[in-house]
Amino acid sequence: MDNGPCVCSPVTLEENGLPACDASYADDELVDAFGDLAALPVEVEERRPTCLRCRRPQKVCLCPFLPQQPLEVSTCLYVVQHPAEESRVLRTVPLLSACLPQGKCNVIVGRRFNEEKHPELAAVCRDDRTLILYPGPKSQSLEELAQRLEISAVKHNVIIIDGTWSQAKNMFLKNSMFHLPKQVQLNRNLSSQYVIRTQPSNICLSTLECAAVALSVLEQNDEIQEILLRPLKALCSFQLQHGAQVHHSKEHLLRNGMYDKPMPKNKRKIKRMEKLMTDHSVCPR
Repeated sequence: MDNGPCVCSPVTLEENGLPACDASYADDELVDAFGDLAALPVEVEERRPTCLRCRRPQKVCLCPFLPQQPLEVSTCLYVVQHPAEESRVLRTVPLLSACLPQGKCNVIVGRRFNEEKHPELAAVCRDDRTLILYPGPKSQSLEELAQRLEISAVKHNVIIIDGTWSQAKNMFLKNSMFHLPKQVQLNRNLSSQYVIRTQPSNICLSTLECAAVALSVLEQNDEIQEILLRPLKALCSFQLQHGAQVHHSKEHLLRNGMYDKPMPKNKRKIKRMEKLMTDHSVCPR
């Protein structure tokens, strides 16, 4: 349906009794108006000063809970981080980095990795000394592996995927280089201290907690785990004191009839929920 000529065109303005020169004048007035708006001062939101070591706002700095000197470790960590983790406020990787010497906690952000764009990571994945921490049927127990081998005599690399469980699964499956290292998982009986974020099951750990356990096993020093968990406990304690709620795992909520979300209709998701109730050996994937 034809609605006629556009009322903003010079022809239409002339037809309506307004000369084209007046239309040009109106355009100039519009440009001037926008120019005036552009000249208005822009209010820039001031960001809170951030501590350079723990990466927390200075008012809630966690440096008193960090070791005075970085922990001396021979193991080198490679944290492969999903991009979404960078924007999270309550991240654990900055605390982990703050506890270790420079070069011992390398954070690489991305979803897809290949040898052309990430030659250093590709070389690490091909290294016989490299382990990737990811649970599954092909995983060996890191604790048992340490008992069988002279683990302390070798300087290991450990790759840890940092993201939600679904993000970690996607990154592991879609990056073939992550299938090259020996796959290990943690069998140490430890409940997560990261109670301000929901975990799938009671035995699923945060990135910092995984690193703390892995380093204590590989370095054969249980004190490392205690030192690394100290700032995480302080972070959670502070958040709980200021209004945060304890987040029980999805497994806990299901077992105690506290899960208040609609149950999934997808069969695969239903099986995953059932696995939370029955499988206590590994974190669900």
